[in-house]
Amino acid sequence: PYGEADETPHQVTLTKPFSIGVYQVTNAQWKRVMGNVPSNWQDDDRPVEQVSWQDAVDFCTKLSASPAERKAGRVYRLPTEAEWEYACRAGTTTNFSFGDDESWLGEHGWFDGNSDKQTHAVGQKTPNPWGLYDMHGNVLEWCSDWSDEYAKAAVSDPHGPSAASARVARGGNCISSAGRCRSAFRYGLEPSC
Repeated sequence: PYGEADETPHQVTLTKPFSIGVYQVTNAQWKRVMGNVPSNWQDDDRPVEQVSWQDAVDFCTKLSASPAERKAGRVYRLPTEAEWEYACRAGTTTNFSFGDDESWLGEHGWFDGNSDKQTHAVGQKTPNPWGLYDMHGNVLEWCSDWSDEYAKAAVSDPHGPSAASARVARGGNCISSAGRCRSAFRYGLEPSC
């Protein structure tokens, strides 16, 4: 309730199950699927960065089309903004999945206070209560939604507006302040970023 103007609390119900990665996609995973590593920091175990929204969508499409994933019946996509926040919060209602005190962020994520302005290997910090790593910091995570104001009333399975000028990215990154790594903080970025 004390967040930014575009973080208006409202009731959201998710009615469909979904899965989300335990770790951010690494350079090694990206290279296996896409054949290249676009990141500034190219160590295999660091999260991929320097990818646009369309790049992320293309990765999901190509991974889904691989023979092993098709045989297993798995289809990959970006999470909706509501799914991402649900996964990040992991049942909590505080500013971060670990509470309200941002002085604990260094135990849970890479941000401007501890990252030396660079990404770090995934999974090095304490995970959230559901075992998901790097939900606060390291690299921004694209969501499928276009960016817009939240609905004023309760909603089920929101997908954002049908069009806008920016896509939603969440989670903060290695150069974000602690406040920009909160569970509710929203970035609206051009899809080509």
